[in-house]
Amino acid sequence: MNIEAWVLTHEWMIRIGAFAGVFALVALWELASPRRTLQLPRAQRWASNLGVVLLNTAIVRLVFPTAAVGMAALGAERGWGLLNNFPVPFWLAVPLAVVAMDFVIWLQHVMVHAVPALWRLHRVHHADLDYDLTTGTRFHPLEIVLSMGIKFATIALLGAPVLAVVVFEVLLSACAMFNHGNIRLPDRLDRALRWVLVTPDMHRVHHSVEDDESNSNFGFNLPWWDRLFGTYREQPRAGQIGMVIGIHGHTDPHEVARLPGMLMLPFKGQVTDYAINRRPCTEPHVGNDP
Repeated sequence: MNIEAWVLTHEWMIRIGAFAGVFALVALWELASPRRTLQLPRAQRWASNLGVVLLNTAIVRLVFPTAAVGMAALGAERGWGLLNNFPVPFWLAVPLAVVAMDFVIWLQHVMVHAVPALWRLHRVHHADLDYDLTTGTRFHPLEIVLSMGIKFATIALLGAPVLAVVVFEVLLSACAMFNHGNIRLPDRLDRALRWVLVTPDMHRVHHSVEDDESNSNFGFNLPWWDRLFGTYREQPRAGQIGMVIGIHGHTDPHEVARLPGMLMLPFKGQVTDYAINRRPCTEPHVGNDP
């Protein structure tokens, strides 16, 4: 059995094991060295944030029974995609596909901030009043279905190998928990890591209540895209401790920290700010000033 066949057979175990291991590590790190003081009880938020994870997992398995690796295997079998039609060595095809998929997820993230209808879905992620590893797992089921559709199309167009898809899925899950972690890194380490990995302090700016700050630092895994396309912001104006997390007008814990309220949030109110193309003309300028 080659590595692709082994990974395809054990994909679910690999992903569950990686998720559980990283979750435990970051959770312990948060207890040992928290970056910020949480506003709400951890049990209250975790019940809802992890509850939506279970709901999303069930929906994805129902709507997409083959999962992303199944699409990669089907693409390889039928010769779909760029990497299946050009003589690219396997050792090069895997990292190329991982980096390309990361770029697509960055573009998708910008898109859900730019399109008001999609921002309605994505604001479930931003409406968390606190910021910890479970924030990185809380997404509305409709956004998850949309994301999976984009992922399937990307895998088919790229001809991504099975191994690349599993590596990407594991990295995306692990990095989302790490860079949403309420954890403290030494300043020098944070500055160095930001050149190769999105750090908690870097991504936390994206969860600021200020709309110009929330429309920066879109990366989940690799920080290069924000630097390349001018959406990188080093620090929030109020600093990491002083910044307010969440969305203006959505501060009721019953709405944003309980599962029923989270599921109904996209269907409430109007989109008047935060979405990139709905920003007021009088907003503060976007810059890298701390």
